[in-house]
Amino acid sequence: MEGAGEGSAKDRLVVVGGGIAGALLAKSMQSIADVVLIDSKDYFEIPWAELRSMVEPSLTRRSLISHTDYTRARVIVSSATHITENQVFTADGGSFTFDYLVVATGHAYSTPRGRDDRIKEFQLVLAVSDFCENNEKIKSSESVLIIGGGPTGVELAGEIAVDYPEKKVTLVHKGSRLMEFIGSKASKKALDWLTLKKVEVLLEQSVDLNAISEADGVYTTSSGEKITADCHFVCIGKPLGSSWLHESILKDSLDKKGRLMVDEYLRVKGQRNIFAVGDITDVPEIKQGYLAQRHAEVVANNLKLLMKGGATEKKLAKYKAAYSMALVSLGRKEAVAQFPFITISGCFPGLIKSRDLFVGKTRKSLGLTS
Repeated sequence: MEGAGEGSAKDRLVVVGGGIAGALLAKSMQSIADVVLIDSKDYFEIPWAELRSMVEPSLTRRSLISHTDYTRARVIVSSATHITENQVFTADGGSFTFDYLVVATGHAYSTPRGRDDRIKEFQLVLAVSDFCENNEKIKSSESVLIIGGGPTGVELAGEIAVDYPEKKVTLVHKGSRLMEFIGSKASKKALDWLTLKKVEVLLEQSVDLNAISEADGVYTTSSGEKITADCHFVCIGKPLGSSWLHESILKDSLDKKGRLMVDEYLRVKGQRNIFAVGDITDVPEIKQGYLAQRHAEVVANNLKLLMKGGATEKKLAKYKAAYSMALVSLGRKEAVAQFPFITISGCFPGLIKSRDLFVGKTRKSLGLTS
C-alpha cells in the first residue's frame, strides 16, 4: 500500500486493543497518522502491577491510566466485532475505515469499562469468578486458596505471604512443577521460596471450578484432599482475544490455538496492511509485557516507513523472537529471574522488578512523568 505522501491527508490507522502494545502504538503514531484506538475500556492497565494492587489498592492510581492521558488518538470505548478489507466494526454499531490496521487484543479479560469502576473493584467488590479479588477480602480472611501455579498464582501467593504473613496460603497447581513456561531451575527456586514463606503448595492436583463455593469454606482437590479457606483466587490462563476474528477476513490467518500468524515484520500473513502485536501473535516466545513493547516498536517503525511511501521490504524492521527470559516477583523485594545462561533468585533480581514493578518506567514510556 502506498503511503499518503508529504502534504496529503494522513493515513488512517486503526489500533484494536488498548494493552501495552496497543497503547504504545497509539502514542507513537499519533503525529504520523490519523489514529483510532478501539478498546473495550477507557483506560490502560499495567498488567504486571495488578497483583500488587490487590494488597496495595492505592497503586491503581498510577497503574490504571486513562487512554486520553497519554494519546491524542481518537479513543472508541467499545469491543471490535468484525473486520473487512478496510473497515473495523464495533459492538456499539460503529465502523472505522483504515489504511492500516494493528490487532493487539491479547487475551480476553472481563474488566470494567471505566477506570473509576476498576479502581473500586480493587478497593471494594470483585466478582468471585474473576481471579482478582479485593483487598478488603484478603484482609478479612485468615486463609486463602490460590488455584493455578503459573506466574500469576506464584506472584499473588508471594504478595500475600509477604504483606500478610499471618495468613495461611495454599496454592494448588495441576502441573508437576510451578510455572512450566520457564525452566525447572526457576520453578524450583520459586517453590523453595514459597515453602520458606509457609505457603502450602499442592502439585499435580486441581480444583473443579464449577463446584467451588466460598459459602462453606471447604474445597476438594482432584485427589480428594480437603482444603479449608475463607476465600479463593482463580489464577489460570485466559483465552486469547481472537474469537471475534473467526468470521472475518483474518479467519485463515489464525492458527489452531487462535493466534494470528505473522511474518518477520509482524505483518499478518496474507495481508499487506494489517499487523499484529503482543500475545495474540504466533511468535514463538514467552508472552510478556516487555516483548509486547518490542513488538509495538517494530511495527511503529514499519508503519512510519510505509506511510512515507516507497518503502521496500528490505527497509522494514524485522522482529526476532526473544530468548526464554523471565522475571517473576516474589513479594516486594525478591524475585526469580531466568536469563539465557543463568537462573537466580533473591534480592538482586527483586531490585529489577519487585520494588516498583516497572510502573514508573511504563508510565514514562507513555510520556507520563508522575
